[in-house]
Amino acid sequence: MASFLQVENISKSYGDKVLFEHISFNINEGDKIALIAPNGTGKSSLLKILAGLDSSDRGGEVKFMKDIKVAFLDQTTALNPENRLFDEVYSRLGKTYDIIRRYEQAIAEGNEREIERAIAAMDAADGWSAEQRIKQVLTSLKLTDLNQKMGELSGGEAKRAAIALMMLQDADFLVMDEPTNHLDIDIIEYLEGYLQKSRCTLLMVTHDRYFLDRICNTIFELDRGELFAYRGNYSEFLEKREERYTNMQANIDKARNLLRRELEWMRSTPQARTGKARYRINAFYDLKDKAAVSLARRDVSIDVATSRLGGKIIDCEDVTHRFGERTILDRFSYKFSRYERVGIVGRNGAGKSTFLNLLTGYLQPMEGKIERGETLRIGYYRQKGIDFKPGQRVIDIVREIAETVEAADGHHVSVTTMLNQFLFPPESHSKHVEILSGGEQRRLYLLTVLMRNPNFLILDEPTNDLDIITLNILEEYLMQFKGCLIIVSHDRCFLDKTVDHLFIFREGGNVKDFVGQYSEYREYIREEEAREAKLAAEKAAKAQRSAALAVVPKATVTRRKLSYKEQRELEQLEQEIPQLESEKASLEETLSSGTLSHEKLMETSARIASLIEELEMKEMRWLELSEV
Repeated sequence: MASFLQVENISKSYGDKVLFEHISFNINEGDKIALIAPNGTGKSSLLKILAGLDSSDRGGEVKFMKDIKVAFLDQTTALNPENRLFDEVYSRLGKTYDIIRRYEQAIAEGNEREIERAIAAMDAADGWSAEQRIKQVLTSLKLTDLNQKMGELSGGEAKRAAIALMMLQDADFLVMDEPTNHLDIDIIEYLEGYLQKSRCTLLMVTHDRYFLDRICNTIFELDRGELFAYRGNYSEFLEKREERYTNMQANIDKARNLLRRELEWMRSTPQARTGKARYRINAFYDLKDKAAVSLARRDVSIDVATSRLGGKIIDCEDVTHRFGERTILDRFSYKFSRYERVGIVGRNGAGKSTFLNLLTGYLQPMEGKIERGETLRIGYYRQKGIDFKPGQRVIDIVREIAETVEAADGHHVSVTTMLNQFLFPPESHSKHVEILSGGEQRRLYLLTVLMRNPNFLILDEPTNDLDIITLNILEEYLMQFKGCLIIVSHDRCFLDKTVDHLFIFREGGNVKDFVGQYSEYREYIREEEAREAKLAAEKAAKAQRSAALAVVPKATVTRRKLSYKEQRELEQLEQEIPQLESEKASLEETLSSGTLSHEKLMETSARIASLIEELEMKEMRWLELSEV
């Protein structure tokens, strides 16, 4: 395989904090790599160096293979708010856009020589189909209003527009930073399918474990400033990383035992020290450095109490809410029970966040009523993130809420201790909130929500900007949470681990209650789609059969003997019909399995319809020949 990227000896620090130092790696054609590390340890900084948006501190080299096309998807893409969606995408096609503009200009000026050159360039760049392809990609990402201004797009729509820009570049090498943030699950699954089928080389940062597992064949881990590579998926990475830590700990223990003996030698009498070998003295200090390594990992520690929850939680009766003529919630009735764990699923704009704002009292319903229990204490982690004033420090944010926090065992701890448990050491307490990374701000926001000791916890997209390690710890906390829980998330793994049933938000404000995990819901949807596709195929075949019967001539009363050719045809039909029936049965079984992608589902349905039509025609011909 050709080497698409060679990185040699790059480093990055911020003040005294070393993110990574003297790291080197190679990425070959066809590699699909996920980069994993805790927040604040340099993932995005590394990607920015690769993109040329930042530089290594002390030299080093980043070399992409000559003539390959590289596309970068940042967490946020700067888009012109005044441009129409189609124009914004169209204008960012780079060379293709320039070629199209030159062609249009040559046509406008009537310059025949320039028109000839422009037509040749359009042929070479396939500029003729550019407009159609842009519309196709935008539509596949459910961006259908091509005249909508970029400034009017929601966060999820803006992210989809950025993904469309990336896809339209037809790049050989994709570098993506958190591609699934702000996307609904349908789009994540679409992007997943696109990347699975694509032959591109890929390096991405993601916290979505299902997404990672289904796409990547290699994992890079940034750990203590070093980069480690693991072949395999996320599950295999966890096993191999544990094996690496075990081996490292064994080497450290061995170094510490050897250090004790060498320390005795170094402490020998001063007269003897003058004659000590210099190489052994140097080796002692190297050994001392190895023995001093600690593999202890600092992880978030969530230890907060849950307030007592009474019998009455939240009762909704015929709750209806609209925006203009659009109904977001239509006559919704539900009584929440103790310790209930609900996941909320639906497309972007379906009304999920509006529903949460109604439950919490940020919005009042237009019709119906919502009653809340007296003991209810809501903790609402909102999608927009933490609110802070310019210049506000980390310690100021938490002290606005309380000076102490009640822990799970009932005792009170100071907010500085709680900050330490959420990986904000004392030196970071005086930092301004605006200079924290996205993940650090999210972690601080989570602390401010939990330190109020809620008994009804509402989390709106909690996985955005949180690293995988913090997500695992949050999942463990939520699985033990002694209260009610509502989660809106696009992270399928997170939903599967934390909720018992789902509210499915549909168009028209209809909410369906599905008992089970999200993976079970997707399986149910696939089975429904397969049934509908099968019925549609049978209906189409029936219509074709009726049309065919209308043109078949009626059999005559007079019987005759089959010719040799007709006898051979009858024998052939008797062999072909069972084969076609067997193929049809096999395809119907596959269709009902629920394992097919949408594209394969349509392809299989079309083939079944074709088989049904072919069988009907052959069976009719067999009957005609049998009755002679």
